[in-house]
Amino acid sequence: MDARFYRRLASMAVAAAVLAPCALSAETVRQWQFAPKGETLELALREVEARKPAANEVAVRVHAVSLNRRDLMMAAGRYGRGGTQPNSVPLSDGAGEVVAVGTGVTRFKVGDRVAGIFFEQWLDGAPSAAAVATARGGNDGGMLSEIVVTNADGLVSIPAHLTYEEAATLPCAGVTAWVGLFKRGRLAAGDFVLLEGTGGVSVFGLQLAAAAGARPIITSSSDAKLKRARELGAFGTVNYRSNPEWQNEVRALTGGGGVNQVLEVGGQDTLPRALQALAFGGHVAIIGGLSGFASDVPVGTLMGLNATASGIYVGSRADFEALNAFLSEHKIKPIVDKVFELEDAPAAFAAMDSGDFFGKVVIRL
Repeated sequence: MDARFYRRLASMAVAAAVLAPCALSAETVRQWQFAPKGETLELALREVEARKPAANEVAVRVHAVSLNRRDLMMAAGRYGRGGTQPNSVPLSDGAGEVVAVGTGVTRFKVGDRVAGIFFEQWLDGAPSAAAVATARGGNDGGMLSEIVVTNADGLVSIPAHLTYEEAATLPCAGVTAWVGLFKRGRLAAGDFVLLEGTGGVSVFGLQLAAAAGARPIITSSSDAKLKRARELGAFGTVNYRSNPEWQNEVRALTGGGGVNQVLEVGGQDTLPRALQALAFGGHVAIIGGLSGFASDVPVGTLMGLNATASGIYVGSRADFEALNAFLSEHKIKPIVDKVFELEDAPAAFAAMDSGDFFGKVVIRL
């Protein structure tokens, strides 16, 4: 990603000029949009008409949102088959308070603390093409808006011990880590777990694995970040910059047997090494592609290890609720590294693109 793109976003004139924090009223709300600019997109802060909830809908006053790598791809117009919709609202992840309910709503009442689910219509079971098409962000379901109106089924209650900023980190990264480790990987106490880097999914994986009695091993190019990871319960840490063949060090930390679980977020540069660190009968959750998505999964290697690989694209509402129950039981608090205000959303995108964070980047509304 070209850093100049985000510097331009951070320095651009905000559409609709400077809107005061008190601009929220019964008639209008502020929201950021992906606005067309020639053949590209730019972030524009706009004041739009507020919509009242219809039957089965809920209006949520959003208090915090968080960013994912996916959002950078959307900002560049490079995500999904159809690209980013012009004048659409960014971000899939947000948490807030119910301020109005439409007729027929029984799941929530005014004052409830909620978060939006990633796929508005994937509630349980296996996904469908129709449900996967309802992913939030880059459409009218985006969360970077002072108020969002959504079907009540597309929300979950948030754990009581979490702030809005912490809860806003859960819908994508938290659910992805949960599904990869517990639902698809069937994580067990004592398992060795490989986590690549210290972004949102990997740090969630570290916290979840440690709470479950597993032995997480995490990589980073920063010794300072690795120190923070050890404080969160990492069994072992490896600096991949000073250890280019980091997979050997990971395997050594397991006593030579290899890791049982991998949250594979790196892509084509890391998958081959992760498989070299994998134990017989292990599981790789293929999640992201920071270095580009791996086009070829080495089937022969998986067969030789009697291992499995799962493609993970977040999860359902039921998965989110299972994650929340685990977080509540273990009193786990997500790691929020940087917090920006609504007016500074472009700076939050730039911070996300820099990679200079541990855990999650959040915008407070």
